[in-house]
Amino acid sequence: MNLGIGGKWALVCAASKGLGKGCAAALVKEGVNVVVTARGAEALEATAAELRALGSAEVRAVAGDITTAEGRAAALAACPQVDILVNNAGGPPPGDFRDWDREAWIKALDANMLTPIELIRSTVDAMAARGYGRVVNITSGAVKAPIDVLGLSNGARSGLTGFIAGLARSAIAARGVTINGLLPGAFDTDRLRVTFAAGAKKSGRDLESVVNARRVGIPAQRFGSIEEFGAVCAFMCSLQAGYLTGQNVLLDGGAYPGAY
Repeated sequence: MNLGIGGKWALVCAASKGLGKGCAAALVKEGVNVVVTARGAEALEATAAELRALGSAEVRAVAGDITTAEGRAAALAACPQVDILVNNAGGPPPGDFRDWDREAWIKALDANMLTPIELIRSTVDAMAARGYGRVVNITSGAVKAPIDVLGLSNGARSGLTGFIAGLARSAIAARGVTINGLLPGAFDTDRLRVTFAAGAKKSGRDLESVVNARRVGIPAQRFGSIEEFGAVCAFMCSLQAGYLTGQNVLLDGGAYPGAY
């Protein structure tokens, strides 16, 4: 399927590895020019080189912290126009809510709620003026099925989800702009491994048993790949997905047990 987005520009956050990298790669394969951001310059440049090898699309790498005003300004300045915005940021650390002070909560909200909102605020009106825009917020399957050790993430990402539910249905919907959430379940990433390690420490079980327990609890009997996550993201950015907005697409191998 030709997604009809070749030649457009995308800003993909936290794209040096993991889910962000998967999304950037899928967009580049569709001919989308991308600006990729991440804090680690070395890893980001290596990823940018990999992305350039995938096709003829232009790839620009901007190292910086997207959760800061300076980092956002640098990323936006590198993108001639933001037709596609993929919001993503490393999740806050797992733990026990009793150990989190106000500073920990503010940091989580800045990264996983307020930063996406700031980037949307900076780009959505120009998208509407051009008659096309796609915003994909990478949140978490924990928005629908909270995980006890991920309370900071549960709270911040749920706040973003609630905000988007209103914004996506505002006047921008009639002007070709869609905003959706893409909710990953268990994907084979560094983030998942950190979560497993925290779960093992809390329960006193060995790491292998924690990993296997999570895997067998997934109907697909495996963890997802960043490539298949990226493919779904690219479709959500397509011309064909213009009627999809205000939704939260759960990609978890069938792990969520609910009907809705």
